[in-house]
Amino acid sequence: MNTYVTIDLNDYVQTGEGGTALTYNHKDGKTLAKLFLAGIAAENAIREFRTSQVVYESGLPTPKPIRLITDGTRFGAEYELIQPKRSFTRIISQEPDKLVPLSQSFAMLAKQLHQTPADTTRLPDMRELASTWIDRLADFPDELTRRFHRFIDTVPSMPTCLHGDLHIGNIITDGSRELWIDVGDFAYGVPEWDLGMMYYSSHFLSAERADNIFHLDNDTLKAHWDAFATVYFGTDSKEALEAGVRKLQPFIATKMAFFISKLTDGKHPLSGPLLQMFDKYLPE
Repeated sequence: MNTYVTIDLNDYVQTGEGGTALTYNHKDGKTLAKLFLAGIAAENAIREFRTSQVVYESGLPTPKPIRLITDGTRFGAEYELIQPKRSFTRIISQEPDKLVPLSQSFAMLAKQLHQTPADTTRLPDMRELASTWIDRLADFPDELTRRFHRFIDTVPSMPTCLHGDLHIGNIITDGSRELWIDVGDFAYGVPEWDLGMMYYSSHFLSAERADNIFHLDNDTLKAHWDAFATVYFGTDSKEALEAGVRKLQPFIATKMAFFISKLTDGKHPLSGPLLQMFDKYLPE
């Protein structure tokens, strides 16, 4: 079902702003509307909605997807509103002393997710997603494209769940349970895909985007990664953790190319610092 229902935003109150979408609570207190920013293709909303349905039907904790929506310009979907609801990042921004325990809790939730069998008949292989979107990048150097594909070809398959956009802003709590949100890029594969995404979001964002997406500053995000990594990897050895990050580098580069291509429909040429990072992080 790909039919969009046109909503009247006068019936909603804006409650959140992320890197790619705005969220609105319905005044009846029962649903939340997520609308992608203008210019993001309607097909992205369809993909996210369908994947959200698969995740919800699999029994993983996530708000129930209800319907595809548009305000006439932007596209998105409406979901069950979880109340009372707080994101881990909002809690940390308001109660900084909870940074370490929440980061450690998030690490355990991520490990549990990465040990959960995925429905490979209904969810995509992250390797195929990354490969498809990289091929759509506009005016991209052929040699870098070949290096991306050579790397992807070395990644083993693993039939376990990936969030696809793993970061601490995509987990919420109602006080008694934790739920995954923004599950539109859910897939299956090795955990490094998710961990690379998380490391990028903890270390590479501008101060403005860090505040916009997470309500946190860059130093806090780096401290969050440190607390997370110690639990996720089961070690506080500086050498072991640094080795783990080096292993993530090609995944970081590949996920960044994938996301930028996906969110711009492959139409935004990449240049400057990102190309330098790709060149540095990708194997020859």
